[in-house]
Amino acid sequence: MIHIEELTKRYGNLTVLDRFAMDVAEAEAVALWGPNGAGKTTVVRCILGLVDYDGTVEVDGLDAVSRGKAVRSRVGYVAQELSFYDEMAVVDVLDFSASLRGFGTERVDEVIDLFHLGDHRLKRIAELSGGLKQRLALASALIPDPPILLLDEPTSSLDAHSREEAIELFERLRDEGRTILLTTHHMEEMGMLVDRVIAMEGGRIVTECAPAALADELGLRVWLHILVDAENTAKAQEALAADGFDSRLNAAGIVVEVPAQRKGEALKVLYRAGVEIEDLEVWS
Repeated sequence: MIHIEELTKRYGNLTVLDRFAMDVAEAEAVALWGPNGAGKTTVVRCILGLVDYDGTVEVDGLDAVSRGKAVRSRVGYVAQELSFYDEMAVVDVLDFSASLRGFGTERVDEVIDLFHLGDHRLKRIAELSGGLKQRLALASALIPDPPILLLDEPTSSLDAHSREEAIELFERLRDEGRTILLTTHHMEEMGMLVDRVIAMEGGRIVTECAPAALADELGLRVWLHILVDAENTAKAQEALAADGFDSRLNAAGIVVEVPAQRKGEALKVLYRAGVEIEDLEVWS
């Protein structure tokens, strides 16, 4: 569905994308993963024809430059920074979006039901939570029922509850068989949402792999901040050390550095040692 070859984008002397190449098959879900400045969003903008570039970008067999309008009609796009007029009502936003695409109120009613926005249809944008705004953005993108979804950092500005709701929505859309390309720097959501990860840095591909393999491929590590009863601190550190985990104490608990895919193993060590965990934080 998406074919990219020798994609290069420069801003003056700065090369943002350097001969980037990618193929996304129909009904496949792929994540572009990497730090800020890796070039992820620029790939999305090139697919949409929002910037000029060198190389080839095709969507459903159509060239993104010469057939830009036809390409965009096949794509539903949700930007990282959602931009709505605060004084507009939810239904007005969807009516406006539908009219631009040549759809009537019937389709608006369908997406309102699909995304459970019925109780919010008359609310102003300013009254919506981050999660509801994300839901509205998806509803707007899905009005033409496009086969392809481009999601740019879709959960970056959401709180934990809204992020969980958004991921459930994305899972449902993926299960419908849509082709999905998302950009992200969150490892957790990738494992739930995508079939394959393309890791980027400096406008180039570093590696391609299954989500579960990314941490090992790149040597990614996280820190567990574990709170245990003060009487069990020494016992916990001894158990962790015996299983090869380095730990240190801070003012509130134990900090353990682990490979990103071995978080559960460290917790199992403490469970087997009979150490009760009072609280846990993950730092990345």
